[in-house]
Amino acid sequence: MPRYKPSDHHALMLPVVLSEQIVPGSFAFALNYLVDHELDLTPLDARFRNDTTGASAFDPRVMLKIVLLAYSQGLISSRSIAAACERNVQFIAISGDSRPSHAHIAKFVASLSDQIKPLFSQVLMTCDAQGLIGREMFAIDGVKLPSNASKERSGTHEELRHRADRLDKAADKILTLHQAQDKAGAQEPVEAKRQARIGDLRQEAARTRDFVANSPKRLNRKGQELRSNMTDSDSAKMASNNGVIQGYAAQAAVDSAHQIIIAADMVGSGSEQTMLTPMIEQAKPWSDANTLVTADAGCHSDANVQQLHDSDTPALITDGQMRKRDERFEGRDKHRAKPDPLQGKQFRPKDFRFKDTDNTATCPAGQILISRGGIHRSASGQPYQTWKAAIQLISAMNPATRFDRHSCAPEGRSVCGFWVTGQPR
Repeated sequence: MPRYKPSDHHALMLPVVLSEQIVPGSFAFALNYLVDHELDLTPLDARFRNDTTGASAFDPRVMLKIVLLAYSQGLISSRSIAAACERNVQFIAISGDSRPSHAHIAKFVASLSDQIKPLFSQVLMTCDAQGLIGREMFAIDGVKLPSNASKERSGTHEELRHRADRLDKAADKILTLHQAQDKAGAQEPVEAKRQARIGDLRQEAARTRDFVANSPKRLNRKGQELRSNMTDSDSAKMASNNGVIQGYAAQAAVDSAHQIIIAADMVGSGSEQTMLTPMIEQAKPWSDANTLVTADAGCHSDANVQQLHDSDTPALITDGQMRKRDERFEGRDKHRAKPDPLQGKQFRPKDFRFKDTDNTATCPAGQILISRGGIHRSASGQPYQTWKAAIQLISAMNPATRFDRHSCAPEGRSVCGFWVTGQPR
């Protein structure tokens, strides 16, 4: 028998120098130096008044390092960041083993709203001093992000008033049902759950009317009213790849030299067209007369094109018909695979051809299925019969027969992928 060196999995005490865990050349090293030596964070210090009284606070510089390092690694929740400060040696090193809780991290991020833009400007000044902003081309693109708000609580003021009326009507209907049960001599008293439901509906209706009475209407550039949301009044309903969401449209302008984000914004509007001009204005301090601005079809409109012309801004904006005119896309449809004409269709026993002499069946794709064993009974007593093509069974079970998918190949080389339920033939 071979002999191996033993492996020990017991506790091992190792000396760890936290400052040596932040390796030169890494993002954590650059972040640590930037926050300590380049950024002016006195506005963050001004929030504290605990010089002589009160509990000590977490250093905002340390908190900023933790949050930015976490974002660079895809950690965006306060709990995951707090867990990293407990277990990840790099986070332990950059935080000085201070280990803030998820509540402290969430409070710090929520309080940064007023200091974000000044900090962003300082970072860009540092990047510019290092020659990281090329000023040749700025690419503008966006994404739609969901907010923590309910779509059902969105609408114009008229729609919200109608919603409040419907809530009251629903409460009245439940109350009328209770009264009818009482008159009929029902033995059981009114359920506490139903009473609570009535109270919730009344309260929601009152909250909706209060919002309509005290919130101004949101108007677009044309003076048309936009939908407001009772939970998050700055968000809006918008179409996305995941359907209609309640959220925000976020955009960023990125320099082409080193992919430095030079401008970013977020608005509660489903249209990206209105964001193009503000994004160009934000990026102006970092551009020059020859900087080219590029954007996709979401930013194309006659008003934006005219604005770019009037301001003499070099720009390339894709329009919705670009692919139809571009000769490089000519004949692209021929490369698309033709769909299986049977894909996604549903089939019944009448779509199969059965042959009693050899107990076989032909599926809609022309493949031969063989049945062995005759009629069987399921655990619930339903009769069924199976047909087999290659290695897969085709079952026919009571009461409604349906074939849900197809994967047959010519010459019977593949598996027939029909599943069948229904009465035996």
